[in-house]
Amino acid sequence: MKEISGKTNVIGVIGNPIEHTLSPVIHNTLCSLMGIDAVYVPLKVESDIESAVKGLSESGVYGLNVTVPFKRDVMKALSSVDEEAAEIGAVNTLVRSNGGYKGYNTDMQGLLRALEAKKVELSGKKAIVIGAGGAARAVCFALMHGGVTDIYLLNRSVEKAEDIAKDVPIVKALSISDYKKIPGDKYLMFQCTSVGLEPADGLVIDDDTFYIMAEYGYDLIYNPAVTPFNKKLSELGIRNDNGLTMLLYQGVIAFEMWFGVKISRNISDAVYAELCKRLYGNNVVLVGYMGSGKTSVGKEIAKMRGMDFIDLDEYIEKKEGRSIREIFEFESEEYFRNLETRTIKSLFKLSNTVISTGGGSVLRKENRDNLRKLGEIVYLKADVDTLVDRLKGDESRPLLQAESEAELRKRIASMLESRNPYYEIFADQVVYTDRLSPFEIAEIIEV
Repeated sequence: MKEISGKTNVIGVIGNPIEHTLSPVIHNTLCSLMGIDAVYVPLKVESDIESAVKGLSESGVYGLNVTVPFKRDVMKALSSVDEEAAEIGAVNTLVRSNGGYKGYNTDMQGLLRALEAKKVELSGKKAIVIGAGGAARAVCFALMHGGVTDIYLLNRSVEKAEDIAKDVPIVKALSISDYKKIPGDKYLMFQCTSVGLEPADGLVIDDDTFYIMAEYGYDLIYNPAVTPFNKKLSELGIRNDNGLTMLLYQGVIAFEMWFGVKISRNISDAVYAELCKRLYGNNVVLVGYMGSGKTSVGKEIAKMRGMDFIDLDEYIEKKEGRSIREIFEFESEEYFRNLETRTIKSLFKLSNTVISTGGGSVLRKENRDNLRKLGEIVYLKADVDTLVDRLKGDESRPLLQAESEAELRKRIASMLESRNPYYEIFADQVVYTDRLSPFEIAEIIEV
């Protein structure tokens, strides 16, 4: 638990309601990772935002975020407002300055940094934005500043879209019912309405010919992780993301402003992983020797608990376009181990997923460190007799090719002896799998 002293700086977020904000996860994780003595707290303001901001300033609060419903009204309480925030017409970050706080809006830059991290090129592109609220307004400004040449803004009330078009010259306002008037082309597509928040929600526009125009899609909703918009684009084979990266980076930029630091990509990624765990649930990482049942047990756990499932070896095979045996045969074991390490590193953003690892993945400390960050480590343990029985005749595993069962037994026993200490020390749970079905093993595992 963090020790708080008289030297600890206070930062926070003001809004109403404020109970479910994820901002403390972002900023308290950043404080911890950056070694900054500060604590971030949510602060509910009933109505008088000007008095609240003045009081917090007088109390020495180091910096603040602002959320609904005060992003516009808070501007009256500030000593000055940044030009970009004034252009957007909303403030979400307060930085101490002479005579009070200066107001900024990090939403626009947060989106731009999120798209940059996803390697989405904006310059010279065209975009479609669905919705015309405050979030859509910030998105339109961001896209214009990022070099997008044309934005088609769709909204049920075309008047609201036209209001944004007055301030963003590249916007063409249309009613949602007029979406077929958009010229056939490829567009960056942004979903900025609240449609998708509820389980019963469908699509704002239920027409595949509309979505097929997207070369990339971004839904500002991040909970649920997959909205009808995301699902539709995935079905059509179109790359897409949800709004959690925008939430992350608008917070990262605010933190950089408060403390005069630069947050590295690695630290941003670690914060993102923490957000995913809080929002979507932790992961279960299955380790153990070949034949211990990691894949079959992992699938059972995923089915029982409504989680996703990844078999690390299958994942590598799919990315490489060849089998593990072929990788060993035409490259080397070292080549495969390097692939394995890079793949494990790439999984840090997973959440609510069961991950079945390769038997030798724990041999590298780097892998153990990265797997531990992913979630709960479960060692599926089996004795030599059980493993020999399960693995004999299996020609798909390069390290187990043997001319006789006796040689196979000797090889398994030797490898198990060297690997078992890593499995044991590394694991949060050890589960014996001998004489148990995958379903029975899955029931035993505590997650």
